[in-house]
Parts: sequence; structure tokens; C-alpha cells
Amino acid sequence: MLLRIVSILFPLFAITVLGYLVGRRLKPDLSHANKLNMDVFVPALVFAALANKDFRIADFVPLSGATLLIVIGSGLAGWLLARLSRVPPKTFVPPIMFNNCGNLGLPLAVLAFGDAALAPMVVMFMVSNLLHFSFGAWLLDHRSRIWNIWTVPSVLATFAGLAVGIAGIAIWPPLLLAIKMLGDISIPLMLFGLGVRLTDSNISSIGLGVYGAVARPVAGMLIALGVMQLVDLPPDQQALLLVFGALPPAVLNFIFAERYQQQPEAVASIVLIGNVAALLFLPIALAIVLP
Repeated sequence: MLLRIVSILFPLFAITVLGYLVGRRLKPDLSHANKLNMDVFVPALVFAALANKDFRIADFVPLSGATLLIVIGSGLAGWLLARLSRVPPKTFVPPIMFNNCGNLGLPLAVLAFGDAALAPMVVMFMVSNLLHFSFGAWLLDHRSRIWNIWTVPSVLATFAGLAVGIAGIAIWPPLLLAIKMLGDISIPLMLFGLGVRLTDSNISSIGLGVYGAVARPVAGMLIALGVMQLVDLPPDQQALLLVFGALPPAVLNFIFAERYQQQPEAVASIVLIGNVAALLFLPIALAIVLP
């Protein structure tokens, strides 16, 4: 079991560490590559997964609801912990509420459970993404406009893919393959970009960073276990739900904190230490769910 878990996690962290080392040594400017990833490659990945003829949205409605409960529940847990520890909720809640289901969640799902896990994890990613770009932005700045979410390419790709799938439109296979190939670029680029991005993060609040790094996966897994008792899901989706709960804070939290000037150094500490702590918590989640 240990060797199996190591074989699943090694490619993820190897690419991330490589990105970190390259970032430290060469200091590459990945701003254009990251923009291409978010505007082209990730939307292509999302669209290809949802527009696939084997994708049936009705099969994932309970999973979408369960994911929503975990994200909201994690946010409430973060708010309670922030009040108890007297940490500004705007600083602490987003990293606890929004996890790294893009950079780590998507590749981890495929490596641990096979290609069949990509579609359900994309659904979970999009539920979290929709909330992050709408409620998450509003939480940091109440002047933020919810309808700005329609300018996010991955959101547009979500609804386009759902529309094609629900309408039963058959996309010409070579075209769908081309879109899928574009989407396949996104996962290794996300991992490599994560490593480079972490070189920009400074650990200025070690205590808060450790606190958030532990609170995020512990709260997520506990809430996921509770949600599994409420929502009837097949075993493979239950496994994904627990892994989703164990994921570390999303790097996007740091980007948002920087944009809205909400203690970005403190958020960077939570994100950086949280992603390192994933070396401990993700094996625990995999050990629970793997047969």
C-alpha cells in the first residue's frame, strides 16, 4: 500500500519540486504561460471532459451537491477557527474554504483512480472554481461584481461543455481529440507552475501557516466523511470526495489576497506550508480510500 501511494504521489511532487528548483535558479517569467493555461489549456480540459459522449450530467448532480457542502462547510469551519484564534476572517477563511483541486486535485484523481476519475473531478473543480471566482472575490471585496464570473474562460468552457453534452451534440472525433490534446497540456503545466509560484511565497507567519496547513485538510476530511453519510454516492465518488477534502489550500488564494491587499504574506505562508503538508495528509486520505 505504501509503495502504491508513493507511486501515485511521486509524479505530482516531482514535477512541482522541479518547478520550484527551476524557479529558484532561473527565475523564469511564467506569467504568459500561466495565462495561457488558465485561458486556453484548462478550458480545453474542462470542455473535453464535459462534452464527451460518455459524460452524463445527471450522474454527477449528487456529487456536485456534496462538493458544494464541503466547500461551504470548510468556509464555516475556517470562520469559526478564525474567530476563536482572533485571525482576520478575510485572511483565514479563503485558504480553508478553497483547496488546490486544480493543480493537485485533477492529476491526483487520474493517477490514483484512472482516466474515469477525470470527469467527476472536473465537476468538483468547477463547483469550487465557480464559488471562488464569485463568493471568494466578494468575500475579499464587497464591491466585487458577481457577474464578472462570466469573463472567466474555464467557467465559459464549463457551460459550453454542459450544453453540448446535454444537447447530445456529437463533436467530430478529430476535433475533440485536438481539444483534448490541448487540455492534456494543462496538468503538467499547472504542477510545474505551482512549483515556480511557490518560490514567490515567503513564510512570514509560521504559526499561522502551520495552523492553516493543518486546519484545511483536517476540516475538509471530517466534513467529507459527514457529507458521505448524507449524500448517497457510488464508492468511486466517495473516494474522490475524501481526497478532495484532504487537498491543501489553492495557490489562487495568494493571488486573490495580493490583488485585494488582504495580508498576502500571511496567506502565502498558509498556502506554502499547506502544500508542503500535503505530503502528510494526502497519503492518509489515499490510505483510507484505496482498496
